Amino acid sequence: MTSRAARLARAADPGHVSAVVTAGPVHAAGSLPVGSPGKVGVLDLDFRTSAGGRTVLADRYQKSPLQVMRSLYVDPVLPHVPVTYLMSTGGGVVGGDRLDIDVRLADRAHAVITTQAATRVHRMDAGYATQNVTLTLGAGAVCEWVPDPLIPYAGSRFQQRLRATVPDDAVLVVSDVLTAGRVARGERWAMDALVSHVELTRPDGTPVVVDTTRIVGGAGAGVDAGQAGPDDDLVTGGSDAIGTVFVLAPGPAADLAAAMRAATDSCEGVRRGDVSRGDVSCGVSTLPEGCGAWARVLGRSPEAVESAVRAVWSAAREHALGAPAPNLRKG
Repeated sequence: MTSRAARLARAADPGHVSAVVTAGPVHAAGSLPVGSPGKVGVLDLDFRTSAGGRTVLADRYQKSPLQVMRSLYVDPVLPHVPVTYLMSTGGGVVGGDRLDIDVRLADRAHAVITTQAATRVHRMDAGYATQNVTLTLGAGAVCEWVPDPLIPYAGSRFQQRLRATVPDDAVLVVSDVLTAGRVARGERWAMDALVSHVELTRPDGTPVVVDTTRIVGGAGAGVDAGQAGPDDDLVTGGSDAIGTVFVLAPGPAADLAAAMRAATDSCEGVRRGDVSRGDVSCGVSTLPEGCGAWARVLGRSPEAVESAVRAVWSAAREHALGAPAPNLRKG
């Protein structure tokens, strides 16, 4: 078996998938099975530093429906840092999709990785979809993983897993915005099942962050282990979007958390109690062993949550790297 064939085989097997995701029908008339053309997406990106100190996308391998175009250098404060836009040729995630992304940053490389647009997870009459992301940072590397929101449609079944290996002297930013779905169409938290797992470890395998979001929607199902309903204030605060930002960085974690908290305080519409339309509610805390800080944001408006997440990212970036978040030029 060639190495490329082995890579495709690995991508087609997502590993353990939660039972709530696999519980739906296996087959449906007219649906393409796993392994059909365009169903197994692969994206391997290798970032390295050039002689002049600029980070470049030195090597890549892509297979539809995943692809990237040429990286852009749009950060006026850090002009040596590329911004890479992940794209899908399929118009969204559908049943049977197996997406596998592997990003490697050499020592002292720095890259911002985002998506071209929000990721839409379509209704699945049969099967389920998965996405696995692996980030591997070298010594002193900086990786900013900041995708646009995830929009799970009613009847979708999706699991995403992000694993990152981060040395003590490296910086990692991971952000995520999960929306309730197409709320205007009455599909509020109506996905069949969604599981999102984040695991951040040191090179010796020591875990520093393990965070799992498990939502079982549809008719009368629950959210998380407590099986509370999707509208239960204990779970979502009546929100239509949930944002999360993890930041691993050297230096005092309390100072990083304070910078992130100050950013949430300055966001328009932030309140510390109930969430009303147009408002967001934020919480910031340090991570175990002082390795960094994290924030959770809830809000009725996905746009307000996305704005708050960006503000937190920008504050953390300025604190750790001396530069605010760049304009990613999407609109």
